[in-house]
Amino acid sequence: MRLSELLDLPVFNGTVLIAGKYGVEREVNTVNMMDAPDIIYFLKKDELLVTTAFHFKDDLDSLLLLIREMNKQGCSGLGIKTKRFLQEIPELAISLANELHFPLLELPIHTSLGDIVNKSLSYILDIRTNELHHAMQTHQQFTNHIMSGQGIHKILDSLSSLIDLPVVLLNHQLQLTGRKQFHNLPFSENLESLISTGHYFHFPKTTMTAFSFVNGTRETITLFPVYTHKQYSYLCVLGSVQLSDRSTILTIKQATNVIAFELMKENALKQNTRRIQNEFFTNFIKGAFTTTEEVISRAKEFKLANEQRYICAVGKIEDEDKNLTLLQYQTEEELIHDTIESELQRFHQKIHIFTIDQSYLLLLEMKGGWKEIIQPFLSLLKKIQMKIHSHFQEDLSFGISNYAEQLIHVPVSYKEAIDALYYGNMSGKKQFIDIYQPKEVPEILRMVPFDQLKKFYTDTFQAFANEPKRDHQVLLQTLAVYLETHCQMSETAKRLYVHRNTVIYRLEKCEEIIGRSLKEPEETLRLRLAFRIKSLIQGNSQLFQ
Repeated sequence: MRLSELLDLPVFNGTVLIAGKYGVEREVNTVNMMDAPDIIYFLKKDELLVTTAFHFKDDLDSLLLLIREMNKQGCSGLGIKTKRFLQEIPELAISLANELHFPLLELPIHTSLGDIVNKSLSYILDIRTNELHHAMQTHQQFTNHIMSGQGIHKILDSLSSLIDLPVVLLNHQLQLTGRKQFHNLPFSENLESLISTGHYFHFPKTTMTAFSFVNGTRETITLFPVYTHKQYSYLCVLGSVQLSDRSTILTIKQATNVIAFELMKENALKQNTRRIQNEFFTNFIKGAFTTTEEVISRAKEFKLANEQRYICAVGKIEDEDKNLTLLQYQTEEELIHDTIESELQRFHQKIHIFTIDQSYLLLLEMKGGWKEIIQPFLSLLKKIQMKIHSHFQEDLSFGISNYAEQLIHVPVSYKEAIDALYYGNMSGKKQFIDIYQPKEVPEILRMVPFDQLKKFYTDTFQAFANEPKRDHQVLLQTLAVYLETHCQMSETAKRLYVHRNTVIYRLEKCEEIIGRSLKEPEETLRLRLAFRIKSLIQGNSQLFQ
C-alpha cells in the first residue's frame, strides 16, 4: 500500500508531513521501530521507520546519514516523535529530505510508537490477506475456464472484465495469438512497426514493461511476461498498469500463471504433432513406404493431397558452430521453426513446414502458374531470412525446386532444392536464395578435384600416349568430331572435308588403339567426358588451382 493511504489510519492522527511531500506515494510493505543506533544495517526496501530520535538528539550528522541511507535503500519514510528527546526536527534534515523527496514525518507526542507499529502492520496484513484471498479466487476462476475447455481466450475475456482494460496474448515475436486480429486493435500499426525493428528482444523477461508510442495517438501498453519453460509469450494490457496497483498486478499474474500452464500443454501437443509429421515426411523422402497408395493415404492425415502441384524450398542455417548444449540447440531450433511458421500463416497460399536433417522444408501448394507465385514466394523467404537474422543472429539460406506435378513427385523436388542449396554453398554465397537449375557438364566437372580430372583424362587416352605417331592427332580430332555429331559418319566427313570412307578408316584405327568398340554407349560417354576435361585443362586450368 502507499504511504499516503497508511497515514489515513486513526493511529496517525496529528502526524505532520514536514518534508518530502512528493514521495508520499511510496510503497509501504512493513513498519519498524528504531531501538538501536546501527539500524541502517537492518533497513529494508519499502519500510517505514518510526523513532523517538534518542540516538540523534546530539548527533545531527548521524540523522542526516540515516535519511540518505534510507532513501538509497528505497525505504518508505521516517517518522520522528518530537518533544521528547528531540524538541524539533532540524532544518538541515528537513532540507535534505525535501531535496531527496524522502517523506519525513513528525509524530505527535501522545501516540505510542508501539501502537503505530502494531496497528499499521495489522492493517497492512489485512490488506495482504484480502489480496491473497482475491488472488486465490481469481486463480480458481481462471483455472475453471481451462478445466471446462473454454481455453485461453476465455481467461483473456475474464481478465479484461476484472481490470477494465483490453487484454490480448502475444507470442515471443509480439504477434497476436488467438481469435483477434491486429486491425481490430488500436495499437496494431504501432506494434507492427515495433516488431519490424526487433527492439522487443530487449524487454525484461521477469518483470512487467510499460511503454507508450510517441507517434500517432501516444497509446500505452503494458506487457507481462508469460514464461513457458523454453520461451516467453507476453500478456499485453492495452493501457497503463501502475506498480502501486497491487490488486490489478496480482490479478494479472494469476492469469499469466494459468496461461503459462495451458501454453505448456498446447506446446507439448504441438511438439508431438510436429514430430509425427516430420517422421512421415522423412520416411516419404527416403522411400520408406512400399506403395504409392500408402504414401497417399498417410499424406491425407497431414492435409497433403496427391493431385496437387507443390514447390519445395529447403532452408538451412549456414553456421552451426556455436557452442550450444543439446537443450539450447533444440530450443533455438523450435523458436526458429515457430518464427518461420508464423510468417507462413500470413502468406496467401498454403505452405506446410517440416524439419528434416536439421533443415526447414517448406512445401508450397501451387494455386496458379509458376510466374504468378514465384515473386511473392521469394519475397516471403527474404522476409523470413531477415527475421531469423534479426532475432537469432543466424544466416538462413534457401534452395528452391522446380514444381512437382503431384505429391508423389515431391522427393525429386526435395533433391532439387537440396542441390540448389549445396551449389549455392559451394559458390561461397551467404544468406542466399537459389532456384534449382540443371547443371551443365563443365559446371559439374569443375566441382571435381583437378588431380582426379587429370587422371581420368590421362587414363582414357593412355593408349594413344603409349604409341606416339604423327597421325594420332588426326585420329583424335576425327574421334572428337564424330562424338560431337552424335556418331554420324556423313556429318563427321562433312565437317572434316574428307570422304566418308576416310572417317570409317580413322575410327577403326581408334578402336584398334583403345581396344574397345565405339558402338558401346559407356565407351563413347567416357570419351566425351575425357574430351570435355581436356578442354577444361587446356583453356581453364586456373579454375583448378
